[in-house]
Amino acid sequence: METTTDRLSVALQVAGAVPLERRVEGARKHAAALLPMVGDLLAEAGIALKEIDALAIADGPGSFTGLRVSAAVAKALARTHPALAVWSASTLMVRAAGASPPHGARVLVATSALRGELYAASYRLDLPRRVETLSPPALATPESLHGEAPDLVVADAPEKIVDRLGDQFAVPLVRGAASLPSAIALLTLVDVDGGATRIVDLDGWEPQYGRPAEAQVRWESAHGRELPDPTRDGR
Repeated sequence: METTTDRLSVALQVAGAVPLERRVEGARKHAAALLPMVGDLLAEAGIALKEIDALAIADGPGSFTGLRVSAAVAKALARTHPALAVWSASTLMVRAAGASPPHGARVLVATSALRGELYAASYRLDLPRRVETLSPPALATPESLHGEAPDLVVADAPEKIVDRLGDQFAVPLVRGAASLPSAIALLTLVDVDGGATRIVDLDGWEPQYGRPAEAQVRWESAHGRELPDPTRDGR
């Protein structure tokens, strides 16, 4: 389940078959659409939920609401199906995998973090064998990325920033809709060395939001005190 952007996607992989996928475009549709999409895919494949042995969800950074929706659904499904293994991978890694880079290519992924900043990470991909995280997801600016030496850039940010990154690195650039993460790309990272990580303590796990929700920032600024925030205290 990939819920970190305005594009919601759900994919299903049955051994020996071509992956199935559903997508919905648009903000604030995730909560209503996610479970029906899961049901549609299971019905198309002719299998029951109890036959699924693994679930993968995209971790942040990304849409606060989208991350909360997928985390809640994953926890609910795991509680009702204790044998279900739950995996997660950064949405930046998912974007890198979805760009289908050449084996061994170094991929720099940059997405908007608002306030003129980026979330950025760098990976060396050799799928389906392994993924090496060269620079983990972190807040960045185009200036702070000068030390990177990518073979490919995947960028989803305001056009001026994407253009600047393209000029800065002078390597192939994946942008626009092609830069968005997908559930099918997420599936390629499950059970891969250095790829998705199996979540052992699902009840205590929270997505990597990157920073507090914008509504929380505004509230704290107006009231002069902090609200509980999963990015600060792990709850």
